[in-house]
Amino acid sequence: MNLNNNFISELPADPIVGNTRRQVKNACFSYVTPKKTSKPKLIHVSEDFAKDLGISKDDLQSKEFLNIMTGNQVLNNTTPYAMCYGGHQFGNWAGQLGDGRAINLFDVEHDKKQWTIQLKGAGETPYSRQGDGLAVLRSSVREYLCSEAMHHLGVPTTRALSLSLSGDDVMRDILYDGNRANEKGAIVSRVSPSFLRFGNYEIFAARGDHKTLKTLVDYTIKHHFKHLGQPSKDTYIVFFKEVMERTLDMIIHWQRIGFVHGVMNTDNMSILGLTIDYGPYGWLEGFDFGWTPNTTDAQNKRYRYANQPNIGLWNLYQLANTLYSLIEDSEPLEEILENYKNRFESKSLVMMKSKLGLFEIDKNDLKLVQDLEDILQATETDMTIFFRNLSLFKKDNSVEGLRLIEYAFYKPSQVNGSVKTEWETWFANYHKRLQKERLSDNNRKAKMNSVNPKYVLRNYMAQLAIDDANNGNYDLIDELFKLLKEPYSEQPENEKWFVKRPEWARHKVGCSMLSCSS
Repeated sequence: MNLNNNFISELPADPIVGNTRRQVKNACFSYVTPKKTSKPKLIHVSEDFAKDLGISKDDLQSKEFLNIMTGNQVLNNTTPYAMCYGGHQFGNWAGQLGDGRAINLFDVEHDKKQWTIQLKGAGETPYSRQGDGLAVLRSSVREYLCSEAMHHLGVPTTRALSLSLSGDDVMRDILYDGNRANEKGAIVSRVSPSFLRFGNYEIFAARGDHKTLKTLVDYTIKHHFKHLGQPSKDTYIVFFKEVMERTLDMIIHWQRIGFVHGVMNTDNMSILGLTIDYGPYGWLEGFDFGWTPNTTDAQNKRYRYANQPNIGLWNLYQLANTLYSLIEDSEPLEEILENYKNRFESKSLVMMKSKLGLFEIDKNDLKLVQDLEDILQATETDMTIFFRNLSLFKKDNSVEGLRLIEYAFYKPSQVNGSVKTEWETWFANYHKRLQKERLSDNNRKAKMNSVNPKYVLRNYMAQLAIDDANNGNYDLIDELFKLLKEPYSEQPENEKWFVKRPEWARHKVGCSMLSCSS
């Protein structure tokens, strides 16, 4: 492998070596050693992605690969490390956070791309605070499957290479209600061009360490935004603008597929605009602007589906405050932040129009979208099924709308009276609007199906795979992994997964609400 150690060679290191918990000052990372596991076992590996890293099938089947990806062996000429960062959690500054359960193994270059390979759940680091740095099987299965599912959905994301059992038990309180229990320990090897987050920069600004802040920003531009040119005050402004654009695009993708991250703290915001840290995430079942999958957020719903764009902006404000010390001019930063609002409105409308198969310009399109969102909320309607089946609507038939999307209703018998009238009115307006489109029904359907997935990783699906895995059966992990590699394809052989959330999963732990416990 073509190893690259520029992160640890170009940035200041914590002078103290070891995994003991501590406050780390004036350093971007600390050297750490993964915890050895008693009986590691490889459960699944992403073979296609392994090729992108230059890892062969023989490598994947080797004892060395298993040992490295479970923390039992350190690859020659590499030095594992954990990154130092802070963050705003649920709107409040939390101070030093850092890689509490993540250990970066090494950086590798392949086909002119750079990747950082990281273990999640490989033991404590200086940033573990009160935690043990370990992870359990249920959260690891969710992260592994979702990372790759999001990639194939076309959403900017970190990736996952492998999923392994550690062979050790891990004590967890799944709902923070005092009921602690042992769970199977697991490790995910995560991969990204970089795991740098907003919080990596915030920690130095908060401590008044502008020297290290500048060093880290310059490093980031040099290696991940090199097209912007040499670092300078002007470059920092353009850098922030591009981070804004990437963050906005990522969230637009989330809204398009009905994905709710669940914990949009600034330490969970990638500087590259990638979806990072898959904890209590979820997909909308019934279309609901107010839904959040996070039990910790159940009361205030800060990170609910409809608020994700606003939180993206709030987080960017914190990054702007951080970069101000390098730029010393608030006006260009404020202009970029104001542009976020305008661009979100325009991009969101274009995105929603693409989901509806509307590509011509019409002044009433925004109202058509808003009317649809209102009625989707008024009736418990499965978002994924609704938009997928809507592509079957034909321009020359104005009366089949309800029949086509009836399967998306969780309680079809309640779609009557005024609610039924509202749906019929909307379909009449939609039919009228489609007359302005020049595409044939088949071409429009193909375009709609390219942005409206048929298969997503619903929480109940992941939970079924977790239940089986806890019993030593990993077949369903593989089945879902393969299914989600082609989320926009019909896959008639997998039609059993194109269904609404079953009623048994409505309030089941792991299927409706999830905690940050992992």
